[in-house]
Amino acid sequence: MFKNIAASTLLAMTFATAPAMAGAVHDANLYTGNTLAANDDLSTGRVDIGFNINFYGSNFSQLYVNNNGNVTFNAALSTFTPFSLLSTSTPMLAPFFADVDTRNINSGLTQYGRATVNGRQTFGVNWLNVGYYASQADKTNSFQLIVTDRSDTGAGNFDFQFNYDNISWETGSASRGVNGFGGASARAGWSNGSTNSFELAGSAVNGALLNSGANALISHQLNSNVNGQYNFSVRNGNVIPAVPEPETYAMLLAGLALMGTVAHRRKAKSQA
Repeated sequence: MFKNIAASTLLAMTFATAPAMAGAVHDANLYTGNTLAANDDLSTGRVDIGFNINFYGSNFSQLYVNNNGNVTFNAALSTFTPFSLLSTSTPMLAPFFADVDTRNINSGLTQYGRATVNGRQTFGVNWLNVGYYASQADKTNSFQLIVTDRSDTGAGNFDFQFNYDNISWETGSASRGVNGFGGASARAGWSNGSTNSFELAGSAVNGALLNSGANALISHQLNSNVNGQYNFSVRNGNVIPAVPEPETYAMLLAGLALMGTVAHRRKAKSQA
């Protein structure tokens, strides 16, 4: 059974009509050393993080950067329709798991790299101004993942951070979305692939994570005073705290402890 589960049952149908930048993405220029060429559903090979991390007893020094808004540790992930992080067997960090498509000339590209920030080693991934399937860039999203070495507090300890500047679309058309909205919409969170997982409130809820949604990623925060920034600390292999601070999501999470198994929809995409 999965622990540390949080979800929202509010159905938010308010869609963003214009970009609204939050400004949480930072040091983006430090993570541009490597670029995934314009693509749909592709991933890197194994990439060195630059330091070792302990994630619920599993030790990793490499990961895969996946175009679809996440990184995984055991294998690359080409899945485009977001599945429940609360029941997956895939260890992953997923700031915005959805059908990112960067083939449109007006879309940004997925970039990643290593850097030293404030004396600590970091690994970051930028998904800035990225479009959605199929080759659409009339709306774009900007978000970021930064993993920081905290071995100064203990071997394998690390922090990870999700940053959001703009979330204008939530779904690709192969996931039943229409013009970037509806269908099987995006999820954000993490999983160790077996016993512990977490999704931000509003995951998989149509409209909720968008700029003007009930759980807008750009206007909430976790363990931070910056809107659009969500901080997690991993100590002795465990994410602490395991659930959002009451101040941030009390209204949404009160009385809710839902677990559901969401079938993976692997509907074949037509050639674009």
